[in-house]
Amino acid sequence: MREELENIRTEAMTKIKKSINSDNLEEIRVKYLGKKGVLTGILRGMGSLSPEERPAAGKLANDVREEIENAIENAKKSIKEKEREQRLAFETIDVTMPGKANPIGGVHPLTKVLDEIQEIFLGMGFSVAEGPEVELDYYNFEALNIPKNHPARDEQDTFYIKDGVVLRTQTSPVQIREMEKSKPPIRIIAPGRVYRSDAVDATHSPMFTQIEGLVVDEGITMSDLKGTLDTFAKRFFGESTKTKFRPHHFPFTEPSAEVDVSCFACGGKGCRICKNSGWIEILGCGMVHPDVLRRGKIDPEKYSGFAFGMGLERLAMIKYGIDDIRLFYENDLRFLKQF
Repeated sequence: MREELENIRTEAMTKIKKSINSDNLEEIRVKYLGKKGVLTGILRGMGSLSPEERPAAGKLANDVREEIENAIENAKKSIKEKEREQRLAFETIDVTMPGKANPIGGVHPLTKVLDEIQEIFLGMGFSVAEGPEVELDYYNFEALNIPKNHPARDEQDTFYIKDGVVLRTQTSPVQIREMEKSKPPIRIIAPGRVYRSDAVDATHSPMFTQIEGLVVDEGITMSDLKGTLDTFAKRFFGESTKTKFRPHHFPFTEPSAEVDVSCFACGGKGCRICKNSGWIEILGCGMVHPDVLRRGKIDPEKYSGFAFGMGLERLAMIKYGIDDIRLFYENDLRFLKQF
């Protein structure tokens, strides 16, 4: 039995030294030290030894078991260290290499144009005002000189929430709210979403963005309105831009006008963008109607004012040569990445 134990020791140690990974070591452990292992079988056969031989054989068997266990543990540590070194060598990172850049989102073209417009008017002393998108009929229509049964209501195809409450069709209600809570001088722009029951096509949307402007003070005249909008047009479209005011009608202004700018693409010569007219319509405006001032709790005998309104999408389409309003809302990255 002594010779057999020595052979087991020698054989196990040789295999442990030749092992190359943790799986090999586990196989060796099971083969020699497992419940059905070689050494376990030897120990079970010790019953056939004489009482005098058993102590020495038992001690030798325990020594062999302990030696094999220690050898396996040491080999495990050595193999793990080698595996770690191999993994580190394989996973070496070159810190001098440039990192992978994460894609960064850009500013939406409508936001870009809105920021530009706001910057222009803020530079002229205007402030930004806001109001609710779900609006009372009074502020959306009646206070703006559009009483019930007025034909202008049919032109706006309004979304009614309930009787007397609508989704605002314009940002003009902000003007009334601002006049009610502020004393002249007033100089504001009011950008925001508005809603009209329009069929969706290349130039119409049931939701779009409008920017209203209002100035109220003593001695405000039509020339102030023309000067303000001419300055805006030159800063937005370029210093060579010219403006043209055409008579029009809006219930809440008198007199009223629509404003055209000389085509920035052809300089007024005529092209596809301006439909060969040399001019592009950009907004409506006028002097605030005295009745609107009264509803805003401002004395029209003492104060006068002007107002204007423009569509943000229209200005963005003109500025960037976009021919379909739906592109602004479809979230197509191929389109948005151009801005």
